[in-house]
Amino acid sequence: MRLPIIGITLDSEPPGGYAAFPWYALRQNYCDAIGAAGGLPVALPHHPDLAESYLDRLDGLLITGGAFDVDPALWGARIRHPSVTLKSRRTDFELAIVNGALARDLPLFGICGGEQLLAVALGCRLIQHIPDEIAAPLAHEQPNPRDEPSHAVTFVAGTRLAAIAGCSAIAVNSAHHQAVGSVPAGIAVNARADDGVIEGIEDSNRRFCLGVQWHPEFAISPSDRALFHAFIEAAHP
Repeated sequence: MRLPIIGITLDSEPPGGYAAFPWYALRQNYCDAIGAAGGLPVALPHHPDLAESYLDRLDGLLITGGAFDVDPALWGARIRHPSVTLKSRRTDFELAIVNGALARDLPLFGICGGEQLLAVALGCRLIQHIPDEIAAPLAHEQPNPRDEPSHAVTFVAGTRLAAIAGCSAIAVNSAHHQAVGSVPAGIAVNARADDGVIEGIEDSNRRFCLGVQWHPEFAISPSDRALFHAFIEAAHP
């Protein structure tokens, strides 16, 4: 049986640090998590015009996170919060390939900022800056290392995520200041933090269309690993 080919979106950085010219970046554990679950990870450079050609060759799509935000104009917001940082070419590419994947019902998995991008493509509204909209919020930008848990999330009974996780709650890491604020009909909230922040969404009418706000590629809990296995199982050709 051939391994499912999983496209993984890259981050992009301006000149400096690794190279004197613009460069792409991808944390190794994204690829490791896909490989350990039985998939073949393939990195995707930011070429919106090639999105359909990529999709012709992929069995699943992983939208990763990064130190930037989705443009609030994409969900109709008139004001951009001062904390919002954009990477327009990356967002243009990710929207193109996510919309193409949705049209094909290709398995989709969004992580952190990737969940937010997926949410916007599905018609959700985002919270631009959690401390401004959530009373007494948790530390969603945790001060401790990302390979350690920060807070708990509780799964919504009856959702696909809850079934995959096999439990009612887990401890997760956290590295975000935006979050999903509201979802349209047909999209389910599948996890929340104790402060009410939405930690996951899904579309149960599709083969696999699910996003989580934490970073399961760090495999802090067995449920994190189970998420990748379920994604790869859905992507088998």
